Amino acid sequence: MATGRQVKLKMTKENKDEFFAKLIYAYGKRDDSLINEYDRSLPFQDAMFDRWDRAKKLGFSEGVSIYNSSLVYGNVEINQNTWVGPYTILDGSGGSINIGEFCSISAGVHIYTHDTVMWALSGGKNKRKTGSVAIGNFTYVGSKSLINLGVSIGSRCLVGAGSFVNKSFPENSIIIGSPAKKVGIVKVGSNNEITLEYD
Repeated sequence: MATGRQVKLKMTKENKDEFFAKLIYAYGKRDDSLINEYDRSLPFQDAMFDRWDRAKKLGFSEGVSIYNSSLVYGNVEINQNTWVGPYTILDGSGGSINIGEFCSISAGVHIYTHDTVMWALSGGKNKRKTGSVAIGNFTYVGSKSLINLGVSIGSRCLVGAGSFVNKSFPENSIIIGSPAKKVGIVKVGSNNEITLEYD
């Protein structure tokens, strides 16, 4: 059986040109299809790979979708019907990440279970810090937010875009800022009517 190196050595310039031409053609057709059907254009990896198939491959629950551009490390569990947007980082390499059901983890969100701050500041004498992260059910995490190690966010919370969440918050919290603070509550009325009440 040929190794990767042997296959590479056998590939001629004409083979490479033909391969890339086919790849570009396939992506173009997929991009056209996405534009026509959903009015969206995605980069190659997010256009070509199915979000729900990737979630299944990673062992996530039924109905989860996660873009191919998302980075996933270590111990990450995502519960049913949660959506994980593009260019996110779910780094469970220092502890576990558990995300509840019916959550939205928006584009560019970073969730970390470790940091190397003290390791760097001490010239490598101190160890990295670690801690698990938990996010409850029905929670929205806005774009480009960062959730730090050891944080728990309760169910039915709203984390505003661009927030740095470095401490835990109870359920029904509206969380905004850098560092994040609680600025209101999420209220659920009859017929599941949601009201955001700011302080």
